[in-house]
Amino acid sequence: MSLIRIAAFSDGDVGGNPAGVHISDELPTTTEMQAMAAEVGYSETVFAKPLSEDISKGWQVRYFSPESEVPFCGHATIALGAALAMQNGAAVFPLQLNETNITVEGIIENDSYAAALQSPNTHSAPAESTLIDEALSLFGYNQSDLNTEIPPAFANGGANHLIIGLNSRKALSTMDYDLNAGRDFMNKAGLVTVMFAYADTPQLFHTRNPFASGGVFEDPATGAATAAFAGYLRDLKWPTYVENKSEINIVQGEDMGARSLIRAEFTDQTGSSIRVSGTTRLI
Repeated sequence: MSLIRIAAFSDGDVGGNPAGVHISDELPTTTEMQAMAAEVGYSETVFAKPLSEDISKGWQVRYFSPESEVPFCGHATIALGAALAMQNGAAVFPLQLNETNITVEGIIENDSYAAALQSPNTHSAPAESTLIDEALSLFGYNQSDLNTEIPPAFANGGANHLIIGLNSRKALSTMDYDLNAGRDFMNKAGLVTVMFAYADTPQLFHTRNPFASGGVFEDPATGAATAAFAGYLRDLKWPTYVENKSEINIVQGEDMGARSLIRAEFTDQTGSSIRVSGTTRLI
């Protein structure tokens, strides 16, 4: 399969986060993959090859933004799951990443494709006050904009993110920053993205994800950050129950004109994997 373009976490036939998907018998070199990702220009391009002739044994997977390799990308994994289902039929596909192993389920629904990934294990930790102050200044906020029930924190579900809860949808819509300053901030702090989140209800959030570390001003849908955020909410004992199961739904990309829908489902077990799912569309 040559490189194809798929928007993950789409809202029907619109929105979603575009990803490049390259499936081949052998991975290109690191230099070639980085150059291809830069040429595609999406926030992520995913590269996959089968580990053996028996595809049930799994796939080796690497992710590249236009400027760097990242350890895990949620929306590109969802796009890959859809592409694997197009190629091989609906199934659960084991994935071997650089730092861990996960799975993605490719789902066929009528004439469309969806996917659900199982994230790496999650963990979170409080963010230092000096870093929080720097982030608020960079993105145009102050302490009065924060939701004190979701304190700023580091969260990881395969990649490091800074989570900042805001107390109004209006505040979320005003997010702005300088890309170069954001890149320096994220690289210095070891972050892949910063997630700003507004709780519309205990189970429905609106989010925005600057991705300056990868050379992208903002992502319209960020599965890895959603997994990290869901794990953090679990650590906070946030009321995520819907019909006797833990679940959150995220609307992202509205302020970019690319409305995207992401669902995260999880157990009460601290640190365990998050199931992140969404629909896709071919570009």
